[in-house]
Amino acid sequence: MLHASPSSFHITPSLAKIVCEPGWKWQKREKALENYDLFYVWSGEGTVFRNDESFEVGKGSCFLFRPGDHTSATHNPQKPLVLTYSHFRINEPLSDIPLPYRRLTDTVDFEYMLSRYVRLFLVNTFAAQEEGQLILKQLMIHLLRHDREQPEEKKVSNQLTEVIHEIANYVQQHPGKPHRVEDLAARAGLSPRYFSIKFKEMIGTPVQSYIIRTRIERAQHLLLHAGMNVTEVADALGYRDIFFFSRQFKQYTGKKPSEIR
Repeated sequence: MLHASPSSFHITPSLAKIVCEPGWKWQKREKALENYDLFYVWSGEGTVFRNDESFEVGKGSCFLFRPGDHTSATHNPQKPLVLTYSHFRINEPLSDIPLPYRRLTDTVDFEYMLSRYVRLFLVNTFAAQEEGQLILKQLMIHLLRHDREQPEEKKVSNQLTEVIHEIANYVQQHPGKPHRVEDLAARAGLSPRYFSIKFKEMIGTPVQSYIIRTRIERAQHLLLHAGMNVTEVADALGYRDIFFFSRQFKQYTGKKPSEIR
């Protein structure tokens, strides 16, 4: 559905948001579904069956039933289901179809789109069909994105990688600042020891060595292209001692700063 054009989504009249009566049940029919059915639970408790597989449902439970599915449902009369359903078909070949079931935890964006989608058809809204097709495509993309999210452990690992690389980029953009490992670790929200370990693991060099290397690389650029002399470059990059700057420069480049120009 990711590459299906919005105009290929054909929305049928079977579309509503309802509060189920205490005695409500969705009877299993002999005839399988002919179209797709987006089925979302706003609140309540119940059990939904898809092809004889049962799902305990509550807020955030979201199904995308497919043509050929056999479905039924019951609910807790004390906590009746509030749900939205929408039948539709797509008039072109499909790939990337969302999974039949997931339970959304961050529901704000999805519920906003779904509310707008249903409201379009409550009255004779101008261009309801066209806007509805666009929103329905967005809803499908939202489900596909959710279905492809990585496990929580992997997401945390990815977030840590992003943080470490952001810090490395920050150092590179501000080579003249007096970077301390403690300050960079605090910026990352990590202890200095853990930050140092992960930085070396992900960037490939210790934090302090990276800071110095970045500073010296910037010094080379300034000497070659900015028309600055050694004293001006050392001052611009935070060196109070020009002799220390020269020693560090030679240690990393094999040459004295004066030999670069």
